[in-house]
Amino acid sequence: MATLFDYLTWRGDLDFTQSVLNPVDNVIISQLSYLPFDGIVPGPDENDEISIKDALDILNKKLQHKKSGAKSKSILMFKGDPQFINTLGSTNRYGNCRLFGYVNLIDTKREVQFSALCVNTGDGSCFIVYRGTDLSIIGWKEDFNMGFSRVVPAQIEAVNYLEKMAEKITGPLRIGGHSKGGNLAVYAASQCRKKTQQRITEIYSNDAPGFHESVIASEGFAAIRERIRSFIPQSSVVGMLLERGNEHDVIKSSASGLLQHELYSWEVTHNDMIHVDEVTVSSRFLDKTLRDWINDLDITHREQFLEALFNILNATQAKSIPDLESSRLKSAGLMIQSLGNIDEPTRAVLKKTIKALLRSVQKNITLLKPVQKKKRKINKVDKAY
Repeated sequence: MATLFDYLTWRGDLDFTQSVLNPVDNVIISQLSYLPFDGIVPGPDENDEISIKDALDILNKKLQHKKSGAKSKSILMFKGDPQFINTLGSTNRYGNCRLFGYVNLIDTKREVQFSALCVNTGDGSCFIVYRGTDLSIIGWKEDFNMGFSRVVPAQIEAVNYLEKMAEKITGPLRIGGHSKGGNLAVYAASQCRKKTQQRITEIYSNDAPGFHESVIASEGFAAIRERIRSFIPQSSVVGMLLERGNEHDVIKSSASGLLQHELYSWEVTHNDMIHVDEVTVSSRFLDKTLRDWINDLDITHREQFLEALFNILNATQAKSIPDLESSRLKSAGLMIQSLGNIDEPTRAVLKKTIKALLRSVQKNITLLKPVQKKKRKINKVDKAY
């Protein structure tokens, strides 16, 4: 089993002029977008850059400062991040790449979580990468809003960001991201101006949710469809949601279940990821179950359910997943208390939604049963042999 860390050992000595960017590099850059570069990487309105090596050195110092007891906003999302930070900057392939255009926006009123940055890979092109859902509650709510909205605020931000950075960048563009970041990359590429669209050579979508049908039916999506490289792990859940509009490659993961969503678990070769034929039975079951469940609820009902669900979460006053984790008993108590205070119409919405989910599970449960192979009848001639 080889991961992106093994790849950095194999290819870390070769810069992008010596070995062209490949799908594994896309995964590494997508993972890079999750790091908290606030106050480190120059923003979209600044005419400055910083090398990955220098940016990670500064981030490492911030994190060490936090460990010593000092307050810091630098929060890592994944267990593999410390090793990633300590490894990436020391490679020739990535250390000298330049970062710029970093933005990290969280707006609870607009219900938007959006983050992106640009990576100058030193081969005459630039990779614009969008961050997926972070640890904020509002970020998760925006993801769920995709279930009933034609467009969410982060998608609009993604288009505006692409257009703004394209004006500052010369040469070809690659864009991509993981989870919601992959969705934003495809959406931005499909809805930007033709002038910008023509400069995009590749669009990487890594286990990302799909789109409203109107996006897939648009001329812009048709224009970039052949440039989309879509990857999902064997037990994908997120990447199977909503409509995708293009084929995807299934990637082998060393993790199980939902943990396969993490890019650190994806298995790689020297210049590609390890592909498998199809997703697992459990992934197909979840895909069909969730699709049937969502289709069983009209747009209004979906919106009402999500508002009720997040109102219950908001009762905890938590702003992020770590906030919920740090005081589980208190958060659980406040949510139970909130459940007892909801009005009857809201209670009816919750009941109807849960019943619809149970119906969908019951309807599709047979998908989890292994296919029985028919036993071949052995005749007298067969026995003779």
